[in-house]
Amino acid sequence: MSKQSRQPAHTEPCCTPLVREPLTEDWAGDLARMFKALGDPVRLQLLSRVASHAGGEACVCDLSVGLNLTQPTISHHLKVLRETGLLQCERRGTWVYYRVVPSALAQLSAVLGSSDVSTPPLDLTTLVRA
Repeated sequence: MSKQSRQPAHTEPCCTPLVREPLTEDWAGDLARMFKALGDPVRLQLLSRVASHAGGEACVCDLSVGLNLTQPTISHHLKVLRETGLLQCERRGTWVYYRVVPSALAQLSAVLGSSDVSTPPLDLTTLVRA
């Protein structure tokens, strides 16, 4: 998939791509895969741990602390985050270090974000679970 197919036709600052124009099939597919990956609480926790870790990257050995999961399960979740483009990794000796892909987070934020600063934040306590 080309970068161009994921980008909106014009980039006016008035509103988000989601309300400005329909998403292309390729861009919608890429975004759906990322959102689906983040739909799992463990993956969301792992992404948050990497993003908030000192220096913006975290060793796999640091990510498993406090999670009641086996190492293969954690590795699977990290692989899903990598395959969707949310994380990058680099092997250093026997350890693998992960970092968030800023452009991927920016893409997710841009498509749903509001440029209207007068819009009140969503009160999640009022939502009813289905």
